[in-house]
Amino acid sequence: MSDNKKRRMSMLDSLTQASAASAPSMMTTNRALRSARDAVDSHRIWELDPGQISDDRTADRLDPKDVEDLRSSIESVGQTVPILVRRDPHDPERYLLVYGRRRLEAVRGSERVTKVRAMIAAMDDKTALRAQASENTARRDLSFIERALFAQELTETGFGTQAEVAEVLNVTKSAISMALSVARAVGRDLVQAIGPAHGVGRPRWEAMVRDLETSGIAPQELIDIAVQTHQTTSPDVADPSVAAFDAVTRHLRKAATLPAQKPRPESRPLFLDGKPAGRISRTKDGLRLEIRTEDEEFAEWLQEQAESALEELHDRWKRGG
Repeated sequence: MSDNKKRRMSMLDSLTQASAASAPSMMTTNRALRSARDAVDSHRIWELDPGQISDDRTADRLDPKDVEDLRSSIESVGQTVPILVRRDPHDPERYLLVYGRRRLEAVRGSERVTKVRAMIAAMDDKTALRAQASENTARRDLSFIERALFAQELTETGFGTQAEVAEVLNVTKSAISMALSVARAVGRDLVQAIGPAHGVGRPRWEAMVRDLETSGIAPQELIDIAVQTHQTTSPDVADPSVAAFDAVTRHLRKAATLPAQKPRPESRPLFLDGKPAGRISRTKDGLRLEIRTEDEEFAEWLQEQAESALEELHDRWKRGG
């Protein structure tokens, strides 16, 4: 067997051995990777057009690292590690990505490299998902909330039971159950606005869930805070997503210490001659009245009479009318 072929055959093996020495519980993960290796067509490395490859996989990362450095490396020394794809069952001329998204995006964005090095595997949807999850789990770089959202996506798309998802992610079934409860309570939109928040574990996310339940704050308000934090955080901050998590947490806890306020009535439309003519709304400072009319003469008259009309209404209110 040639040295080149030996190197090709060992590429997926190296992934399965990456963490075996330090984590005996990774045996299940390694089996999934070995299954992917065994399915590779003759262990051959192919040069594929990136445009032939589709990526419709379940997302497992909230904040993929910038691919610019990886692109520069590939342009300088070549793509040393191939991606893994499988044939599209509906189009023999196309492929579906199993793993290697950053490498694929780096090649797609390069003006100097036009082909991506890939291994082609024969596997079904479930096997591909197992390989994807196992490859990322082996690197142990998914945060708690990324794993939680990934587990939620797998269970909701029919991948398998909680026990099967737990096996793929190399955790206990109870851990999956707790992660799912957090993901569902916080909500995907807010989690995506915050980001992966590496280093923020389950206890702090569960504390956020409790604060969400007691604060009554609308999710969009928290999403806006997270987005603004990302936009204003200094580039020197190692992980802006942790800063976003902390900002949302502070806002929730501050709201919890404020005295309960009487809910304001919702705004309602106003009508004139049966047609929409504006809107009246409660604000934190009082009342807002908006009048819309295309009759310029009426608008000018109303502007002149507004103060006296307000005085008359106020007098009626004082008289109980």
